[in-house]
Amino acid sequence: MRDLVSMIDQELGESDDMADGTRTKYSGIAMALHWLIAAGVIANWLIRRTAKATESEEAARAIMSNHFSIGVTLWFLAVALLIVHFTGGKAPLASHLATWERWLARIVHTLFFILLLVMPFGAWSAMSQYGAPISVFGLLSVPPLPMEVNPEAAKAAFEQHGQAGAFLLMLLVVHVLGTLKHMLLDRDGNLFRMLPFGNPKG
Repeated sequence: MRDLVSMIDQELGESDDMADGTRTKYSGIAMALHWLIAAGVIANWLIRRTAKATESEEAARAIMSNHFSIGVTLWFLAVALLIVHFTGGKAPLASHLATWERWLARIVHTLFFILLLVMPFGAWSAMSQYGAPISVFGLLSVPPLPMEVNPEAAKAAFEQHGQAGAFLLMLLVVHVLGTLKHMLLDRDGNLFRMLPFGNPKG
């Protein structure tokens, strides 16, 4: 886990040779993956809320099957985005950012990636302790891990998964607030770094 954190933090922090901020936009693939992941996170939050509000347990399970499917998809999208970053699709942090802004950006993005990569395995572990596979949009089935069936442990694992999801949403709020600060107060066009139009400040 320590190596994973180090690898992601190294990737998300701009290197010395890119600190001049000559590149101001992410690649098109990075943009697409970013917005797909954002949409998936929000969709999974809404799906979970809908399932909890459903009176029928059978209906709730049917709704949550979409939650699991999106969760698996988000893991692959996060891996793909990391690969795109490593292969040159990532723009360095803007050179005009204050030191605290640079550190906050690194921390938030690192935590984003850690949660997106770890949370699906937590859900997989919980489902495995129920002895149940995970269906991915009905196209394929992820078999349970070789674990002892333990419903009580599965419930505890799902509670931890929910807490991690709440923390992920908190990070999303921080991310959005930071974007609004840059767009409305700093007026540096920071949002345009992740859009195919507009001109961000370097």
